[in-house]
Amino acid sequence: MQLPTNARLYLRPVQFADSPIERDGEVARLAGGLLWFSAYELIAVENGKRVLQRTIPVGDLPDDARLQALAARITAPRPPLQLGERVLRFDQPQVMGILNMTPDSFSDGGKHLDDAEAAAAAAVDMAAAGAALIDVGGESTRPGAQEVWEGDEIKRVVPVIERLARSGTLVSADTRKASVMEAALAAGAHLVNDVSALLWDDRALDIVVRAQCPVVLMHAGDPKQGADGGRGYSDPLVEIYDWLEARIETVVAAGVDRTRILADPGIGFGKSLADNLALLNGLALFHGLGVPLLLGASRKRIVGALSNEAPAEQRLGGSLALALKGAELGVQLLRVHDVPETVQALRVWRGMRDAALTSR
Repeated sequence: MQLPTNARLYLRPVQFADSPIERDGEVARLAGGLLWFSAYELIAVENGKRVLQRTIPVGDLPDDARLQALAARITAPRPPLQLGERVLRFDQPQVMGILNMTPDSFSDGGKHLDDAEAAAAAAVDMAAAGAALIDVGGESTRPGAQEVWEGDEIKRVVPVIERLARSGTLVSADTRKASVMEAALAAGAHLVNDVSALLWDDRALDIVVRAQCPVVLMHAGDPKQGADGGRGYSDPLVEIYDWLEARIETVVAAGVDRTRILADPGIGFGKSLADNLALLNGLALFHGLGVPLLLGASRKRIVGALSNEAPAEQRLGGSLALALKGAELGVQLLRVHDVPETVQALRVWRGMRDAALTSR
């Protein structure tokens, strides 16, 4: 096959297989996880346009250095994170429970505000129900949300994080402000989850570098804004992949080890419904970034848009559908509101995977 010399090349794992048994050379393992696939969709882009799109069996991948490097990233196991005394593994999908210490978050705003003890208890319950870690946030990023002064944000989240850290619960700090990151990490948070990919606050990257903590880099339509409804993309899958790849390389160059970076395509942030659907259907492409993937689609606008404008509190079914879609495409971390239900869905999914892997 003649590949365009100056094109950017992409590989998306497709044609997933039930089992690798007796299929040596025919299937490849996705990111060291529970999934195997038998083909790649090869995409070549020149001047912003797809000039080649072809399905290629795993065993027939051209001996091109660019493609071989991408394939190596796609199949390489994602190393676990040692977070204090706990380990966060990425060889199977894990749940991140959402805890909003805000008055105005789109789904659960005000539920735990001003009661750190009750909030921490709710988070411990989520961990007991199967959440691998809890994402604690003190500022809403819903469309039209007001910016929160960093001092208020710190007052909202630090008492909860301190309680969770003492309980042995893994905690991520959902913030885009450097001072909040500092305070949260000092209180015992293990990871930073920044919707702006460390671009909203000029000091944020330095904080993460000095702390050497893991970080989630999310794509948003405008890193200085929250969810803004979407500007539309010519090719959202490719464009957002490119943006995340460039951002990861910048953060690595600044001094963060690549094994401590996670990527999030940012469902609902600066994207139209069509953009979000393209991203969800094409999630497997992002394994080419070589880092664990986080998917945050729980109760979001996309569920309402596809289900007769169901309000946020009535989006459980759609949220579970999106979580399972993520699991089926190899996403390692699922950020959700409904922890027990999602954990149960994943256990059933895992049971089916185990049966498929062991059957002959």
